[in-house]
Amino acid sequence: MAAVESQMLPLGTEAPAFSLPDPDGTPHALAESAKAHLVMFICNHCPFVVHVREQLAALGSDYGSKGVSIIAISSNDINTHPADSPEQMKQKAAEWGFTFPYLYDEDQSVAKAYKAACTPDFFLFDADRRLVYRGQLDGSRPSNSIAVDGADLRAAIDRTLAGGAVDADQKPSIGCNIKWTSGNEPDYFG
Repeated sequence: MAAVESQMLPLGTEAPAFSLPDPDGTPHALAESAKAHLVMFICNHCPFVVHVREQLAALGSDYGSKGVSIIAISSNDINTHPADSPEQMKQKAAEWGFTFPYLYDEDQSVAKAYKAACTPDFFLFDADRRLVYRGQLDGSRPSNSIAVDGADLRAAIDRTLAGGAVDADQKPSIGCNIKWTSGNEPDYFG
């Protein structure tokens, strides 16, 4: 299992706008207004995502009613990774208990706009759509015995909702690389 770290987009970056379809074809975009916006790049098959799937569902349950707009996006090439197809996304979202939209980034333009590198990759924006956190969910990995509790991301969300500053000392997320379409690899690596 080769692991890749997130690119750590600069804090203060404005959230790139997008409109992407869910598996049923309904388009979704960032909420017009929210106390915070959480954008997560995930996929169905990645062992790092499978490891934290219950915590991802819990984030939706715990923060969706508190004014946090949550969106998950899969940008993987489904020609090489059919387990990440929209049909499979719909099935996994139901199976895993997601209460937030799970969208498909077919041309991978949204992943590139966010400089997403791995699954999972988390981006938290404040009410003004300025990046306040990009980093790991918590210290748990499939290869260690640390409990999956979402501590790092939850602390950032809680500080944002309270109107406080999020600690700028943030650890990158780590996971499987996004499966780029041949010839579509981004130039922000290296």
